[in-house]
Amino acid sequence: MDQHTHSHNHHSEQLTSVNRAFVIGIVLNLAFVIVEIIMGIVTNSMALLSDAGHNFSDVISLLLALMAFKLSKVKATNNYTYGYKKSTILVALINALLLIFAMGIITWDAVIRLNQVIEIPGKTVAFVAFIGIVINSVTAYLFYKSKNSDANVKGAYLHLAADAAVSLAVVVGAIIIYYTQYYWIDSLLSFIVVIVIFVSTWKLLKESIRLSLDGVPPNVDFEEIKKVAIETEGVVSINHVHIWALSTTENALTAHILVNSYENTESLKKDLKYKWEHLNVQHATIELEIVSGEDIEC
Repeated sequence: MDQHTHSHNHHSEQLTSVNRAFVIGIVLNLAFVIVEIIMGIVTNSMALLSDAGHNFSDVISLLLALMAFKLSKVKATNNYTYGYKKSTILVALINALLLIFAMGIITWDAVIRLNQVIEIPGKTVAFVAFIGIVINSVTAYLFYKSKNSDANVKGAYLHLAADAAVSLAVVVGAIIIYYTQYYWIDSLLSFIVVIVIFVSTWKLLKESIRLSLDGVPPNVDFEEIKKVAIETEGVVSINHVHIWALSTTENALTAHILVNSYENTESLKKDLKYKWEHLNVQHATIELEIVSGEDIEC
């Protein structure tokens, strides 16, 4: 009981921490977008205005993730018997697509810059971009510890880490360009950043699509689930096993199990659910059926 209470408290603390991280991330990034827009207009820098648009898409992404985070806590209704937990999966997919869309914009802008000589006010751009590094690094750190616990938290972390990388590339590029006037360096750094973002985003996109299609969640071993059941005393066989994600943090399972006796079925169910919970299945629905003579021969 004490262990369960400790686990529950730890989970609540983690949820509070993540919620705080979303709010801080939204406020800081929105403030930075406003600064970039103002400085972009003052210095006539398209680089800053473009980056402001990219950062604003991240603010939208964080708002969506926070909304899904809140919706996942809403109680189930007669029309939505699982509540709105799956909204977290939908938002994780949207976030992955937004990241890819942002990569497309960065790539397109980089290609244009290869064919055009665009003068950049190096010092001003470098200074503003440095502020971006600080803001995005701080907010990304807030999500770092929980990034593997939830696809939306991971998506937020990747967004912010990617932004920090973009800002770093802008700083480096602006400094080099200021001293050398090699404007093509800006495009080269953009391509490098896109590759880095793509590598980290691809896995998030695959996981989000998988969960959206009710595939077995990546953190659940299908064969291990069956193995644990077969090794449980009283179980003859297990079939019709279906495992899917209720949200980015909770998984469900249904299974048909043949048993050799209807004695102690309640303890058998409790035992299986306990074992499966330690294999990342939080909700299990089990149908028990006593094995017949024909089944035994088979």
